[in-house]
Amino acid sequence: MDLSSSRSIFGGSVGKLAPLAISLLFFLVLAALIPSTEAYDSLDPNGNITIKWDIMQWTPDGYVAVVTMFNFQQYRHIQAPGWTLGWTWAKKEVIWSMVGAQTTEQGDCSRFKGNTPHCCKKDPTVVDLLPGTPYNQQIANCCKGGVINSWVQDPANAASSFQVSVGAAGTTNKTVRVPKNFTLRAPGPGYTCGIAKIVKPTKFVTQDGRRTTQALMTWNVTCTYSQFLAQKTPTCCVSLSSFYNDTIVNCPTCTCGCQNNATQPGSCVEGDSPYLASAVNGPGKNSFTPLVQCTSHMCPVRVHWHVKLNYKEYWRVKIAITNFNYRMNYTQWNLVIQHPNLDNLTQLFSFNYKSLTPYGGINDTAMLWGVKYYNDLLMEAGPYGNVQSELLFKKDPSTFTFEKGWAFPRRIYFNGDNCVMPPPDSYPWLPNAASQLMSTSTMTLLTALSWLLIYCV
Repeated sequence: MDLSSSRSIFGGSVGKLAPLAISLLFFLVLAALIPSTEAYDSLDPNGNITIKWDIMQWTPDGYVAVVTMFNFQQYRHIQAPGWTLGWTWAKKEVIWSMVGAQTTEQGDCSRFKGNTPHCCKKDPTVVDLLPGTPYNQQIANCCKGGVINSWVQDPANAASSFQVSVGAAGTTNKTVRVPKNFTLRAPGPGYTCGIAKIVKPTKFVTQDGRRTTQALMTWNVTCTYSQFLAQKTPTCCVSLSSFYNDTIVNCPTCTCGCQNNATQPGSCVEGDSPYLASAVNGPGKNSFTPLVQCTSHMCPVRVHWHVKLNYKEYWRVKIAITNFNYRMNYTQWNLVIQHPNLDNLTQLFSFNYKSLTPYGGINDTAMLWGVKYYNDLLMEAGPYGNVQSELLFKKDPSTFTFEKGWAFPRRIYFNGDNCVMPPPDSYPWLPNAASQLMSTSTMTLLTALSWLLIYCV
């Protein structure tokens, strides 16, 4: 075959493949530009919030239902100011009355004479009632200001309910139409809800266990969480230190944003500023936007992991959580930590603990949270805005080492959001002479120096 004919053959092939290559490149670029809202959490693969809608009785023009939100997430909860639930009616339904919750707007009810519905909007928005609501306006699991605790941390308070009387709706299983376009804000964005699916009616057992009743009709809605939808920037970071190295690895610079008071005044405030009180109580004090202390990382929360001591058969870690947000008290906070030695966690001080096993028999993930009435509240930024504890691990001779950053966590979550770790090549390195154990006095001196430097940052 001569050169000219080969050029013709390959040229024709390239010409035919060019449109396909261009199309493939277009879709790859488009996929890269579209932000992912994937809600799968590898540490809590089955976590979700399930909304159960149980019709308990029929009325002349509709029905009475009990709506319950179950938080089946192991460590992610809904904190104040609480959840907001919305949907779109399938027909021209109205809400005659509610118990345990209320809609934020009544809407246009001018077509009704005499009795006026509680809400006539096509797309109502519902919020929980506050604690202290009169008893005749309450039902079970209501009136907590929209706060729902996580399933592991407080299962007794991992649900929220309200009763709704719906009119201008169907009065049988065949004429009722399920609502659509469910939305859940907790309190901001982050949750994506699927379509309502009719399921087997819920069964209820009386307190004495001798009788079972059931709902007339039931449908479920499943909502899953995506950290990307909740906020575009991270909300926490991790810093590291150790007794065998005087280097403190701070959170990466600009992890959650950069100091920009020159062009955007008020993006952060110095802890010793004489205008601190006016900045905290100024415009935006009731918003969800954090007002953080000026730091190199600009994160509302920092988790510090310090490898504190080395014993013959054990080693000890100190954990400190610091709140840099002047507008947020974190109630019912929690940490999720992934480390290979958590299967040999021997003792924990001043925190609660539960082992999580997202990968079956591999026990390398733990959930930590504060002791009730002692340190379950992480106060706003300031002298009391931190909590800390120590963990004692038993060494496994087959895996234990201080080399190559093994003693540091693989991942840390704060309140369900993944915290940004420093790059692995910046971890405190093990000196060449560290093969010989340091004396207790030397380790104590380095530990004290490390913590002094941390609180001076």
